[in-house]
Amino acid sequence: MLGRYSGGMDGVPEPHTGWTFITNHARVLAAIADNHSARIRDIAAHCRLTERAVQKIIADLEQAGYLSHTREGRSNTYRIDPSKVLRHPAEAGLTVASLLSLLIQAEADRTTTARQDSRPHASA
Repeated sequence: MLGRYSGGMDGVPEPHTGWTFITNHARVLAAIADNHSARIRDIAAHCRLTERAVQKIIADLEQAGYLSHTREGRSNTYRIDPSKVLRHPAEAGLTVASLLSLLIQAEADRTTTARQDSRPHASA
């Protein structure tokens, strides 16, 4: 999941304007769920955010209790609390686990479709 960064050669994410359905906090959480020891640089590249923005989002998620980390040498290992309830009143009762399962399933479906589309088609 973290390998599809297509930013410029200087490592700066491609700019995006306008609104999106998935928040940057959800993107970062999904990237961490995919790789609990991902580097901030890799998360930023995958989510097309700056490293500073990812650091801020991780701090937000930790302060709210959705995420914690353990320092292991020069790297971090993150732990997500899957039972934590989403913040918005409209999602009352929905957990982080339910959000991540939707995002992970969507990513798996997209990856499968992309692989199938890239296969050579047999001609009759």
